[in-house]
Amino acid sequence: MGFHFMDLVIILVIGLLIFGPRKLQELSRSTGKVMRQVNEFKDRMLADLPVEELSEVSRQVPRVPTSPQQAFKMLVTEERREPAKQEPAGQEPVKQEPETGS
Repeated sequence: MGFHFMDLVIILVIGLLIFGPRKLQELSRSTGKVMRQVNEFKDRMLADLPVEELSEVSRQVPRVPTSPQQAFKMLVTEERREPAKQEPAGQEPVKQEPETGS
């Protein structure tokens, strides 16, 4: 998709017929000024953003699944990552005997 050269030519011809050459030139000039102002504003906003802090926050925020398949996959991989609970070194696991009801 997108604009082809012929699309642009057709739009310019229609604009020329509707507005005339002087008004079309004035519209083009004012559109260029607005675009320059928008780009300057965008650059100032990006310069003021704390990029390092945002990247740190994005690393700390967990990913949110967008489908049930992703949620299941995240659950399965989390279980694999969690190490099995191990007893501290030098201690044996405590065996519990089942209680009798008598």
